[in-house]
Amino acid sequence: MKTVIFDLDGTIANTLPLCIAAFRKSIEPLLKQELSDEEIVASFGPSEEGTIRKLVPQNEEAGIKSYLKHYRELHYTCPIPFDGIADLLDFLTDKGIQLAMVTGKGPHSTVISLQQFGLTKYFNVMETGSPEGSVKVAGIKRF
Repeated sequence: MKTVIFDLDGTIANTLPLCIAAFRKSIEPLLKQELSDEEIVASFGPSEEGTIRKLVPQNEEAGIKSYLKHYRELHYTCPIPFDGIADLLDFLTDKGIQLAMVTGKGPHSTVISLQQFGLTKYFNVMETGSPEGSVKVAGIKRF
């Protein structure tokens, strides 16, 4: 085994509630309406930038800026990765196995989470999401 590929949301940590809360705080004021968790999750596929572009195209830049602000501020709600993740990453690194991150998250929120979890040092190779839509399969195929 030469490389192990990880996703972030739901694999490294339970960040979905954080993502939903950050979308709610940043998008609802721009839309001037409330969104259910299901409506927010249904908009996922592209990176956050693409989701915001789809939901509030007239306020894309403000929406992205607000999302990243709230994502960072609310990260205390998801302060650590799942139990055993750091030990697993240490084990794989000690065995000389390259670790890669392939995620649908945008580059900024990916870095925020990896910094919060103290895991940045493990992932020299990262493929983040695209505003145009899911690119995970293509990212995985690169390895």
